[in-house]
Amino acid sequence: MADVFDVVVVGGGPTGENAGARAAAAGLSVALVEHELLGGECSYWACIPSKALLRPAEALWLVKQVPGSREAIKGPLVASAVLEHRDALVNHYHDDSQAKWAERAKLTVVRGHGKLAGPRKVRVESKDGATRELEARRAVVLATGSRPRIPDIPGLREARPWDNREGTGARQVPRRLLVLGGGVVAVELAQAWRSLGSEVTLVVRGPSLLSRFEPFVGERVAQALRESGVTVLLDTEATSVQRPGGDGEVTVKLSTGAERRADALLVGMGRVAHTDALGLETVGLKPGEAVRVDDQLRAKGVEGGWLYACGDVNGRNLLTHMGKYQARLVGDVIAGKKASAWADSKATPQVIFTHPQVASVGLTEAQARDAGLPVRTVEYDLGKVTGTVLFGENLGGITKLVVDEKRRVVLGATFVGPEVGEMLHAATIAVAGEVSLDTLWHAVPSFPTMSEVWLRLLETYGL
Repeated sequence: MADVFDVVVVGGGPTGENAGARAAAAGLSVALVEHELLGGECSYWACIPSKALLRPAEALWLVKQVPGSREAIKGPLVASAVLEHRDALVNHYHDDSQAKWAERAKLTVVRGHGKLAGPRKVRVESKDGATRELEARRAVVLATGSRPRIPDIPGLREARPWDNREGTGARQVPRRLLVLGGGVVAVELAQAWRSLGSEVTLVVRGPSLLSRFEPFVGERVAQALRESGVTVLLDTEATSVQRPGGDGEVTVKLSTGAERRADALLVGMGRVAHTDALGLETVGLKPGEAVRVDDQLRAKGVEGGWLYACGDVNGRNLLTHMGKYQARLVGDVIAGKKASAWADSKATPQVIFTHPQVASVGLTEAQARDAGLPVRTVEYDLGKVTGTVLFGENLGGITKLVVDEKRRVVLGATFVGPEVGEMLHAATIAVAGEVSLDTLWHAVPSFPTMSEVWLRLLETYGL
Protein backbone atom coordinates (compact mmCIF):
# COMPACT_ATOMS: atom_id res chain seq x y z
CA MET A 1 0.00 0.00 0.00
CA ALA A 2 1.22 3.50 -0.82
CA ASP A 3 1.77 6.13 1.85
CA VAL A 4 -0.69 8.93 1.11
CA PHE A 5 0.03 12.66 1.49
CA ASP A 6 -1.72 15.74 0.20
CA VAL A 7 1.46 16.80 -1.59
CA VAL A 8 4.60 14.95 -2.62
CA VAL A 9 7.61 17.09 -3.48
CA VAL A 10 10.44 15.42 -5.40
CA GLY A 11 13.67 17.31 -4.74
CA GLY A 12 14.80 18.72 -1.40
CA GLY A 13 16.80 21.72 -2.55
CA PRO A 14 15.74 25.28 -1.70
CA THR A 15 12.98 25.18 -4.32
CA GLY A 16 11.49 21.93 -3.07
CA GLU A 17 11.85 23.02 0.54
CA ASN A 18 9.96 26.24 -0.13
CA ALA A 19 7.18 24.53 -2.07
CA GLY A 20 6.73 21.97 0.67
CA ALA A 21 6.87 24.46 3.52
CA ARG A 22 4.35 26.77 1.85
CA ALA A 23 1.89 23.89 1.35
CA ALA A 24 2.47 22.61 4.90
CA ALA A 25 1.85 26.09 6.31
CA ALA A 26 -1.58 25.94 4.66
CA GLY A 27 -2.34 22.78 6.65
CA LEU A 28 -1.54 20.18 3.98
CA SER A 29 0.45 17.01 4.64
CA VAL A 30 3.69 17.02 2.65
CA ALA A 31 6.35 14.43 1.82
CA LEU A 32 9.71 15.83 0.76
CA VAL A 33 11.84 13.36 -1.22
CA GLU A 34 15.61 13.83 -1.48
CA HIS A 35 18.41 11.38 -2.34
CA GLU A 36 21.36 13.65 -1.47
CA LEU A 37 21.57 16.50 1.05
CA LEU A 38 18.55 18.54 2.08
CA GLY A 39 19.28 22.06 0.96
CA GLY A 40 20.42 20.93 -2.47
CA GLU A 41 22.94 22.31 -4.93
CA CYS A 42 22.80 25.91 -3.76
CA SER A 43 23.55 25.17 -0.13
CA TYR A 44 26.49 22.82 -0.63
CA TRP A 45 27.92 23.01 -4.15
CA ALA A 46 26.93 26.35 -5.73
CA CYS A 47 25.68 29.65 -4.26
CA ILE A 48 26.95 29.40 -0.69
CA PRO A 49 30.40 27.85 -1.16
CA SER A 50 31.22 29.93 -4.23
CA LYS A 51 30.45 33.14 -2.37
CA ALA A 52 32.45 31.88 0.60
CA LEU A 53 35.42 31.54 -1.76
CA LEU A 54 34.86 34.93 -3.38
CA ARG A 55 34.18 37.14 -0.38
CA PRO A 56 37.67 37.12 1.19
CA ALA A 57 39.26 38.30 -2.06
CA GLU A 58 36.60 40.98 -2.49
CA ALA A 59 37.15 42.25 1.05
CA LEU A 60 40.91 42.38 0.52
CA TRP A 61 40.44 44.21 -2.78
CA LEU A 62 38.21 46.79 -1.12
CA VAL A 63 40.63 47.34 1.76
CA LYS A 64 43.41 48.00 -0.72
CA GLN A 65 41.43 50.96 -2.10
CA VAL A 66 41.32 52.75 1.26
CA PRO A 67 44.32 54.87 2.33
CA GLY A 68 45.49 53.90 5.79
CA SER A 69 43.97 50.47 5.51
CA ARG A 70 45.96 49.17 2.58
CA GLU A 71 49.19 49.98 4.39
CA ALA A 72 48.14 47.58 7.15
CA ILE A 73 47.93 44.60 4.79
CA LYS A 74 50.82 42.25 5.48
CA GLY A 75 50.33 39.54 2.90
CA PRO A 76 48.05 37.60 0.55
CA LEU A 77 44.98 35.58 1.42
CA VAL A 78 45.52 32.51 3.56
CA ALA A 79 44.01 29.81 1.36
CA SER A 80 43.67 27.22 4.12
CA ALA A 81 41.61 29.64 6.23
CA VAL A 82 39.36 30.46 3.29
CA LEU A 83 38.71 26.78 2.61
CA GLU A 84 38.01 26.11 6.29
CA HIS A 85 35.51 28.97 6.34
CA ARG A 86 33.81 27.58 3.22
CA ASP A 87 33.50 24.19 4.89
CA ALA A 88 31.94 25.77 7.96
CA LEU A 89 29.37 27.62 5.84
CA VAL A 90 28.29 24.39 4.13
CA ASN A 91 28.07 22.70 7.54
CA HIS A 92 30.89 20.36 6.49
CA TYR A 93 28.52 18.82 3.95
CA HIS A 94 26.06 17.55 6.57
CA ASP A 95 22.35 18.37 6.41
CA ASP A 96 21.35 17.79 10.03
CA SER A 97 20.36 21.44 10.47
CA GLN A 98 18.22 21.27 7.34
CA ALA A 99 16.55 18.11 8.60
CA LYS A 100 15.66 19.87 11.85
CA TRP A 101 14.23 22.78 9.88
CA ALA A 102 12.11 20.37 7.80
CA GLU A 103 10.74 18.81 10.96
CA ARG A 104 9.79 22.23 12.33
CA ALA A 105 8.13 23.03 8.99
CA LYS A 106 6.01 19.85 9.37
CA LEU A 107 7.55 18.13 6.36
CA THR A 108 7.97 14.37 6.22
CA VAL A 109 11.42 13.75 4.76
CA VAL A 110 11.71 10.62 2.64
CA ARG A 111 15.31 9.69 1.80
CA GLY A 112 15.96 8.17 -1.61
CA HIS A 113 15.68 8.73 -5.34
CA GLY A 114 12.12 9.67 -6.25
CA LYS A 115 10.53 9.18 -9.66
CA LEU A 116 7.04 9.32 -11.05
CA ALA A 117 5.25 5.98 -11.29
CA GLY A 118 2.03 7.13 -12.91
CA PRO A 119 -0.57 9.80 -12.10
CA ARG A 120 -0.12 11.16 -8.55
CA LYS A 121 2.31 8.36 -7.70
CA VAL A 122 5.98 8.55 -6.74
CA ARG A 123 8.28 5.59 -6.20
CA VAL A 124 11.26 6.19 -3.91
CA GLU A 125 14.31 3.91 -3.99
CA SER A 126 16.67 4.20 -1.04
CA LYS A 127 20.43 3.61 -1.20
CA ASP A 128 20.01 0.05 0.08
CA GLY A 129 17.63 -0.75 -2.80
CA ALA A 130 14.41 -0.71 -0.78
CA THR A 131 11.41 0.99 -2.39
CA ARG A 132 8.56 3.01 -0.95
CA GLU A 133 5.42 4.03 -2.77
CA LEU A 134 3.96 7.50 -2.21
CA GLU A 135 0.64 8.82 -3.44
CA ALA A 136 -0.51 12.45 -3.59
CA ARG A 137 -4.11 13.44 -3.00
CA ARG A 138 -3.66 16.90 -4.49
CA ALA A 139 -0.33 17.39 -6.20
CA VAL A 140 3.12 16.17 -7.04
CA VAL A 141 5.77 18.89 -7.31
CA LEU A 142 8.95 18.29 -9.31
CA ALA A 143 11.87 20.34 -8.00
CA THR A 144 14.86 18.27 -9.05
CA GLY A 145 16.91 21.18 -10.36
CA SER A 146 19.57 20.96 -13.06
CA ARG A 147 23.00 19.50 -13.66
CA PRO A 148 26.08 20.87 -15.46
CA ARG A 149 26.19 20.56 -19.22
CA ILE A 150 29.35 18.82 -20.40
CA PRO A 151 29.87 19.58 -24.13
CA ASP A 152 30.88 16.89 -26.61
CA ILE A 153 34.54 17.82 -26.87
CA PRO A 154 36.76 14.81 -27.69
CA GLY A 155 38.40 13.50 -24.53
CA LEU A 156 36.62 15.91 -22.19
CA ARG A 157 34.49 13.43 -20.24
CA GLU A 158 37.37 10.97 -19.97
CA ALA A 159 39.50 13.74 -18.47
CA ARG A 160 37.14 13.91 -15.47
CA PRO A 161 36.81 17.71 -15.43
CA TRP A 162 35.56 19.71 -12.51
CA ASP A 163 32.03 21.03 -12.63
CA ASN A 164 30.58 23.44 -10.08
CA ARG A 165 30.77 20.78 -7.34
CA GLU A 166 34.51 20.24 -7.55
CA GLY A 167 34.95 23.90 -8.44
CA THR A 168 33.45 25.02 -5.15
CA GLY A 169 34.52 22.06 -3.01
CA ALA A 170 38.13 21.31 -3.93
CA ARG A 171 40.36 20.59 -0.92
CA GLN A 172 43.56 21.94 -2.46
CA VAL A 173 44.40 24.95 -4.63
CA PRO A 174 45.52 23.71 -8.07
CA ARG A 175 48.77 25.21 -9.30
CA ARG A 176 47.26 25.66 -12.79
CA LEU A 177 43.53 25.80 -13.51
CA LEU A 178 41.96 25.99 -16.96
CA VAL A 179 38.32 27.10 -17.10
CA LEU A 180 36.01 26.54 -20.08
CA GLY A 181 33.14 29.01 -20.31
CA GLY A 182 32.28 32.68 -20.15
CA GLY A 183 29.20 32.68 -17.93
CA VAL A 184 28.64 33.33 -14.26
CA VAL A 185 30.05 30.05 -12.91
CA ALA A 186 33.15 30.35 -15.07
CA VAL A 187 34.03 33.95 -14.18
CA GLU A 188 33.25 33.64 -10.48
CA LEU A 189 35.31 30.50 -9.96
CA ALA A 190 38.13 31.75 -12.19
CA GLN A 191 38.47 34.79 -9.96
CA ALA A 192 38.04 32.82 -6.73
CA TRP A 193 40.81 30.33 -7.45
CA ARG A 194 43.09 33.02 -8.84
CA SER A 195 42.73 34.90 -5.56
CA LEU A 196 43.82 31.74 -3.71
CA GLY A 197 47.00 31.45 -5.77
CA SER A 198 46.13 29.36 -8.80
CA GLU A 199 47.38 30.26 -12.28
CA VAL A 200 44.08 30.56 -14.15
CA THR A 201 43.29 30.55 -17.86
CA LEU A 202 39.73 31.27 -19.00
CA VAL A 203 38.76 29.93 -22.45
CA VAL A 204 35.66 31.60 -23.90
CA ARG A 205 33.98 30.58 -27.18
CA GLY A 206 32.40 33.96 -27.85
CA PRO A 207 33.75 37.49 -28.27
CA SER A 208 32.88 38.54 -24.71
CA LEU A 209 32.16 37.37 -21.20
CA LEU A 210 28.66 37.31 -19.72
CA SER A 211 26.95 37.86 -23.07
CA ARG A 212 23.40 37.86 -21.61
CA PHE A 213 24.08 41.14 -19.82
CA GLU A 214 24.72 44.66 -21.05
CA PRO A 215 27.94 44.74 -23.14
CA PHE A 216 29.86 46.84 -20.62
CA VAL A 217 29.43 44.09 -18.00
CA GLY A 218 31.61 41.61 -19.84
CA GLU A 219 34.15 44.30 -20.64
CA ARG A 220 34.50 45.40 -17.01
CA VAL A 221 34.68 41.86 -15.63
CA ALA A 222 37.25 40.80 -18.26
CA GLN A 223 39.36 43.82 -17.33
CA ALA A 224 39.16 42.95 -13.64
CA LEU A 225 40.08 39.33 -14.28
CA ARG A 226 43.09 40.29 -16.36
CA GLU A 227 44.22 42.79 -13.74
CA SER A 228 44.10 40.02 -11.13
CA GLY A 229 46.30 37.81 -13.31
CA VAL A 230 43.74 35.62 -15.08
CA THR A 231 44.53 34.90 -18.74
CA VAL A 232 41.31 35.53 -20.69
CA LEU A 233 41.14 33.98 -24.18
CA LEU A 234 38.12 35.21 -26.14
CA ASP A 235 36.86 33.75 -29.44
CA THR A 236 38.63 30.52 -28.52
CA GLU A 237 37.33 26.97 -28.23
CA ALA A 238 38.71 23.77 -26.79
CA THR A 239 38.87 21.26 -29.65
CA SER A 240 40.18 18.25 -27.74
CA VAL A 241 41.30 17.23 -24.26
CA GLN A 242 43.90 14.67 -23.22
CA ARG A 243 44.39 13.30 -19.73
CA PRO A 244 45.66 9.71 -19.66
CA GLY A 245 43.97 7.79 -16.88
CA GLY A 246 41.71 10.74 -16.04
CA ASP A 247 44.22 12.12 -13.54
CA GLY A 248 47.36 14.24 -13.46
CA GLU A 249 48.22 16.91 -16.00
CA VAL A 250 45.56 17.74 -18.58
CA THR A 251 46.34 19.04 -22.06
CA VAL A 252 43.76 21.09 -23.95
CA LYS A 253 44.09 21.85 -27.65
CA LEU A 254 42.54 25.16 -28.71
CA SER A 255 40.94 26.38 -31.91
CA THR A 256 43.83 28.84 -32.30
CA GLY A 257 46.22 25.91 -32.72
CA ALA A 258 47.79 26.47 -29.30
CA GLU A 259 47.87 24.02 -26.39
CA ARG A 260 47.31 24.70 -22.72
CA ARG A 261 48.33 22.45 -19.85
CA ALA A 262 46.80 22.51 -16.40
CA ASP A 263 46.48 20.51 -13.21
CA ALA A 264 42.70 20.95 -13.08
CA LEU A 265 40.09 21.61 -15.74
CA LEU A 266 36.78 23.29 -14.85
CA VAL A 267 33.75 23.30 -17.15
CA GLY A 268 31.23 26.11 -16.67
CA MET A 269 29.20 25.96 -19.88
CA GLY A 270 25.58 25.94 -18.83
CA ARG A 271 23.16 23.53 -17.20
CA VAL A 272 20.38 21.15 -18.25
CA ALA A 273 17.22 20.08 -16.44
CA HIS A 274 17.52 17.01 -14.21
CA THR A 275 14.75 14.89 -15.74
CA ASP A 276 16.48 11.85 -17.24
CA ALA A 277 15.49 9.41 -14.48
CA LEU A 278 12.37 11.13 -13.20
CA GLY A 279 9.75 8.79 -14.65
CA LEU A 280 8.28 11.45 -16.92
CA GLU A 281 7.40 8.82 -19.51
CA THR A 282 4.84 7.34 -17.06
CA VAL A 283 2.72 10.49 -17.37
CA GLY A 284 3.25 11.16 -21.07
CA LEU A 285 6.20 13.56 -20.89
CA LYS A 286 9.63 13.21 -22.48
CA PRO A 287 12.60 12.41 -20.22
CA GLY A 288 15.72 14.51 -20.53
CA GLU A 289 13.89 17.75 -21.29
CA ALA A 290 12.73 20.61 -19.10
CA VAL A 291 9.14 20.24 -17.94
CA ARG A 292 7.08 22.91 -19.69
CA VAL A 293 4.68 24.70 -17.35
CA ASP A 294 2.02 27.41 -17.40
CA ASP A 295 2.05 30.50 -15.19
CA GLN A 296 0.64 28.51 -12.28
CA LEU A 297 3.64 26.17 -12.72
CA ARG A 298 1.41 23.24 -13.76
CA ALA A 299 3.01 20.82 -16.19
CA LYS A 300 1.63 21.16 -19.70
CA GLY A 301 0.37 17.99 -21.35
CA VAL A 302 -0.62 16.23 -18.13
CA GLU A 303 -4.33 15.74 -17.55
CA GLY A 304 -5.89 16.66 -14.24
CA GLY A 305 -3.61 19.55 -13.31
CA TRP A 306 -1.95 17.62 -10.47
CA LEU A 307 1.68 17.82 -11.64
CA TYR A 308 3.75 20.94 -10.99
CA ALA A 309 7.38 21.80 -11.74
CA CYS A 310 9.33 24.68 -10.26
CA GLY A 311 12.91 25.87 -10.31
CA ASP A 312 15.58 24.82 -12.79
CA VAL A 313 13.65 21.70 -13.80
CA ASN A 314 11.12 23.76 -15.78
CA GLY A 315 13.77 25.81 -17.59
CA ARG A 316 12.04 29.15 -17.06
CA ASN A 317 14.70 30.79 -14.94
CA LEU A 318 17.79 29.02 -13.59
CA LEU A 319 18.40 31.05 -10.44
CA THR A 320 17.91 29.86 -6.87
CA HIS A 321 15.88 32.85 -5.74
CA MET A 322 13.59 32.57 -8.76
CA GLY A 323 13.09 28.87 -8.07
CA LYS A 324 12.10 29.77 -4.51
CA TYR A 325 9.76 32.41 -5.88
CA GLN A 326 8.09 29.85 -8.11
CA ALA A 327 7.93 27.42 -5.19
CA ARG A 328 6.05 29.87 -3.01
CA LEU A 329 3.53 30.35 -5.81
CA VAL A 330 3.19 26.59 -6.26
CA GLY A 331 2.44 26.15 -2.58
CA ASP A 332 -0.21 28.86 -2.77
CA VAL A 333 -1.82 27.41 -5.91
CA ILE A 334 -1.97 23.92 -4.43
CA ALA A 335 -3.55 25.36 -1.29
CA GLY A 336 -6.29 26.91 -3.43
CA LYS A 337 -5.06 30.49 -3.66
CA LYS A 338 -4.91 32.46 -6.90
CA ALA A 339 -1.35 33.06 -8.00
CA SER A 340 0.52 33.58 -11.25
CA ALA A 341 4.25 33.67 -12.00
CA TRP A 342 5.46 36.64 -14.00
CA ALA A 343 8.51 38.07 -12.21
CA ASP A 344 10.68 35.24 -13.57
CA SER A 345 10.32 36.70 -17.05
CA LYS A 346 9.96 40.41 -16.30
CA ALA A 347 11.79 41.34 -13.10
CA THR A 348 14.54 38.79 -12.49
CA PRO A 349 17.36 40.10 -10.29
CA GLN A 350 20.84 38.61 -10.48
CA VAL A 351 24.14 39.39 -8.79
CA ILE A 352 27.54 38.22 -10.01
CA PHE A 353 29.88 38.17 -7.03
CA THR A 354 33.10 39.04 -8.80
CA HIS A 355 34.95 42.16 -7.77
CA PRO A 356 33.68 44.49 -9.03
CA GLN A 357 30.21 43.05 -8.52
CA VAL A 358 27.56 43.00 -11.22
CA ALA A 359 23.89 43.51 -10.37
CA SER A 360 21.11 43.38 -12.94
CA VAL A 361 17.33 43.20 -13.07
CA GLY A 362 14.77 43.24 -15.85
CA LEU A 363 15.50 43.78 -19.52
CA THR A 364 18.73 44.80 -21.16
CA GLU A 365 18.56 47.48 -23.85
CA ALA A 366 18.88 44.84 -26.58
CA GLN A 367 16.10 42.72 -25.10
CA ALA A 368 13.79 45.71 -24.78
CA ARG A 369 14.41 46.81 -28.36
CA ASP A 370 13.94 43.27 -29.64
CA ALA A 371 10.55 43.30 -27.90
CA GLY A 372 9.61 46.43 -29.86
CA LEU A 373 9.37 48.66 -26.80
CA PRO A 374 9.89 52.45 -26.99
CA VAL A 375 13.27 52.52 -25.30
CA ARG A 376 15.50 55.24 -23.97
CA THR A 377 18.59 54.50 -21.89
CA VAL A 378 20.67 56.52 -19.48
CA GLU A 379 24.10 55.74 -18.02
CA TYR A 380 26.12 57.28 -15.19
CA ASP A 381 29.64 56.77 -13.88
CA LEU A 382 29.31 55.30 -10.39
CA GLY A 383 32.79 56.59 -9.59
CA LYS A 384 31.45 60.17 -9.65
CA VAL A 385 29.03 59.52 -6.79
CA THR A 386 30.26 60.83 -3.42
CA GLY A 387 29.41 57.58 -1.65
CA THR A 388 31.64 55.64 -4.02
CA VAL A 389 34.52 58.09 -3.55
CA LEU A 390 34.25 57.63 0.23
CA PHE A 391 34.16 53.87 -0.25
CA GLY A 392 37.68 53.91 -1.62
CA GLU A 393 40.03 55.19 -4.29
CA ASN A 394 39.92 54.05 -7.91
CA LEU A 395 36.50 52.46 -7.46
CA GLY A 396 34.85 53.41 -10.68
CA GLY A 397 31.77 51.70 -11.99
CA ILE A 398 28.90 52.10 -14.37
CA THR A 399 25.13 52.14 -14.03
CA LYS A 400 22.45 51.98 -16.68
CA LEU A 401 18.68 52.27 -16.76
CA VAL A 402 16.48 51.04 -19.60
CA VAL A 403 13.29 53.10 -19.67
CA ASP A 404 9.97 52.67 -21.46
CA GLU A 405 9.60 56.20 -22.86
CA LYS A 406 5.86 55.89 -23.41
CA ARG A 407 4.96 54.73 -19.90
CA ARG A 408 7.96 56.37 -18.18
CA VAL A 409 8.81 53.26 -16.16
CA VAL A 410 12.08 51.41 -15.67
CA LEU A 411 12.30 48.20 -17.68
CA GLY A 412 15.78 47.20 -16.57
CA ALA A 413 18.77 48.31 -14.54
CA THR A 414 22.41 47.22 -14.45
CA PHE A 415 25.14 48.19 -12.00
CA VAL A 416 28.85 47.37 -12.03
CA GLY A 417 30.90 48.45 -9.04
CA PRO A 418 31.83 47.70 -5.44
CA GLU A 419 29.13 45.78 -3.56
CA VAL A 420 26.39 46.97 -5.92
CA GLY A 421 24.41 43.83 -5.17
CA GLU A 422 23.14 45.54 -2.05
CA MET A 423 21.60 48.29 -4.22
CA LEU A 424 19.77 45.91 -6.52
CA HIS A 425 16.55 45.45 -4.59
CA ALA A 426 15.59 49.10 -5.07
CA ALA A 427 15.86 48.55 -8.82
CA THR A 428 13.91 45.30 -8.54
CA ILE A 429 11.07 47.11 -6.78
CA ALA A 430 11.10 49.82 -9.46
CA VAL A 431 10.90 47.24 -12.26
CA ALA A 432 8.44 44.82 -10.65
CA GLY A 433 6.25 47.63 -9.32
CA GLU A 434 6.43 49.65 -12.56
CA VAL A 435 7.22 52.72 -10.50
CA SER A 436 7.06 55.82 -12.66
CA LEU A 437 10.03 58.14 -13.07
CA ASP A 438 7.88 60.92 -11.66
CA THR A 439 7.45 58.91 -8.45
CA LEU A 440 11.11 57.93 -8.30
CA TRP A 441 12.02 61.62 -8.03
CA HIS A 442 10.41 61.47 -4.58
CA ALA A 443 12.42 58.42 -3.48
CA VAL A 444 15.24 60.47 -1.94
CA PRO A 445 18.55 58.59 -1.56
CA SER A 446 20.61 59.09 1.59
CA PHE A 447 23.75 61.19 1.35
CA PRO A 448 26.57 60.21 1.12
CA THR A 449 25.82 56.69 -0.15
CA MET A 450 26.31 55.01 -3.50
CA SER A 451 22.52 54.84 -3.85
CA GLU A 452 22.66 58.51 -4.73
CA VAL A 453 23.42 57.27 -8.24
CA TRP A 454 19.63 56.94 -8.60
CA LEU A 455 19.31 60.71 -8.33
CA ARG A 456 22.15 61.22 -10.81
CA LEU A 457 20.50 58.82 -13.29
CA LEU A 458 17.21 60.71 -13.06
CA GLU A 459 18.98 64.06 -13.46
CA THR A 460 20.80 62.73 -16.53
CA TYR A 461 17.56 61.41 -17.97
CA GLY A 462 15.83 64.76 -17.44
CA LEU A 463 12.31 65.77 -16.43
